Amino acid sequence: MPSPDSAPEPAPASRRSKITPERAQELYAAVLELLRESGYESLTMEGVASRTRCGKSTLYRQWGSKPELVVAALRGTRRMRLPNIDTGTLAGDLLAAARAIGEASGRDTPLMHALSHAALQSPELLCALREALIVPEIAAIDSMVRRGQERGELAADLPAAEFVAAQLLGVMRARPLLEGRYADAAYLTRFVEKAILPGLGLAAGTPQS
Repeated sequence: MPSPDSAPEPAPASRRSKITPERAQELYAAVLELLRESGYESLTMEGVASRTRCGKSTLYRQWGSKPELVVAALRGTRRMRLPNIDTGTLAGDLLAAARAIGEASGRDTPLMHALSHAALQSPELLCALREALIVPEIAAIDSMVRRGQERGELAADLPAAEFVAAQLLGVMRARPLLEGRYADAAYLTRFVEKAILPGLGLAAGTPQS
C-alpha cells in the first residue's frame, strides 16, 4: 500500500486552492521548522497539516508531494544573510560575515543536515538547497574578496583567495560533526582571525596600504 507522501491525492488544476502569500509563508516556515526538528525522512504532509491547521488535501492540491513542498519552502524563504556588508577592508568584511553567519548557524546548520542526504538523491531538492542557503553566501564572500583585490589588499592571483568562501561556510557545517557544537559568531570570528586572514596575508582590523 503506497504511503501518503508517495501517493498524493489527485486533483484537477482548476481546483487548486487559493493560498495567500502570507499563508504560504506560514506553511513554509512550518515545513522548515519540522525539518529542523525531525529531519526529512520524518517529515510528512500530515505533520505539516497538523502543525499549520491546514487540510492535507489543500497541501496536495497546491504542491502535489512532500518533495515539491520542501522545494517551494526553500525557494520561498530565500534570504540574504550577508546584505550590504562593506566595511572598507577585506578583514572587516570577513569578520562581519563571520558574525552574521554565526548568528544564523543555529537555524541553518540543522536544516542543511536534515536535507543533505535527501538532496543527494534529488537534483531539484539539491538545487533548491543550494539556491536558498549556499549560493548567495558564496557570491557575497567572493564579492568581498574581489573588492579586496581591487583595493590592492591582496594580489589578484593569490591562490588562497579562491578558497575563502569554502573555508568559512565549510567550517560552519563541519563543527557540529567534529565537536558537537554549532559554529557560532564567536567561533567563526576566531576562525577568520586565526585561519583565513593569515592565509591571505592580512591582520584583523588592519587596513592595508
